[in-house]
Amino acid sequence: MLQGDFMKSIEKYATIFIIGGLGYGLLEMIFRGFTHWSMIITGGSALVSLYLINQAFPDHSIIIKSLVGCSVITLMEFTVGLIVNKLFPFGVWDYTGSPDNILGVISLRFTLCWFAISFIMLSLFITIQKIVNLQKS
Repeated sequence: MLQGDFMKSIEKYATIFIIGGLGYGLLEMIFRGFTHWSMIITGGSALVSLYLINQAFPDHSIIIKSLVGCSVITLMEFTVGLIVNKLFPFGVWDYTGSPDNILGVISLRFTLCWFAISFIMLSLFITIQKIVNLQKS
């Protein structure tokens, strides 16, 4: 029984990761015309992080969860940006032209986007959770 629960958990997180990775890659394709494999991994990790934030703080407001989410995603973006743009110069993105950038790898403008995306995705998680709980009762 324990092994079955473990496998269900792995499947759940893998599904969330894949949805996040493909969803983020699709957003980049729509808005930038291209993406990079590192963004698929980052998008998947970001959505799993949002899911975990929602689970860890069930009684906090969606605004607080979204602030935590955008902070985590910005930290991911900073870390990945240092790796793919500075350590290995793949040139995935460059915010040096933006006045609100740090090392050209993060930008306040995109942190605000991460807040909006966090809010939307957390709203979706909360709605799905309510539907699942209604079906259980």
